[in-house]
Amino acid sequence: MTNNQPNNHQSIRFQSKDAMQIVVGAALLAIPIGFTEETWRLGEHLPTLNILIITVLSIVFITVFVFFNYKRGELKHHHTEFVKRVAATYVLAFLVVGLFMTLIQQAPWILDTTLAIKRILIVTFPASMSAVIADMLNEL
Repeated sequence: MTNNQPNNHQSIRFQSKDAMQIVVGAALLAIPIGFTEETWRLGEHLPTLNILIITVLSIVFITVFVFFNYKRGELKHHHTEFVKRVAATYVLAFLVVGLFMTLIQQAPWILDTTLAIKRILIVTFPASMSAVIADMLNEL
């Protein structure tokens, strides 16, 4: 590597600043969407299978977005960092949404844990999309 070239490994490695960008990005959509009654009703009425499909789609979208927006040639040598970034994006978005939904009392953990998780998974779908985009902003 010459002095003129950026260190591509640095841009692929998942660091604490990336985690903070993901948290902020997840909050950007978690807050307005989490406040909507339509989201709460979806959690009540959608079958669990549909919620699981939404969850899988969310993870697939994150994976594809990360794959195509990072240097694909470099990912061949950094599988662990790739998986870490995808997993961290979804998990952190889920935790942000879970905290928010709990704070606004729309995740009834004690009364109906399944409903709480379903609502969180629904809101995590758009929150994870905004999280992965926020994570990419420093790469532009």
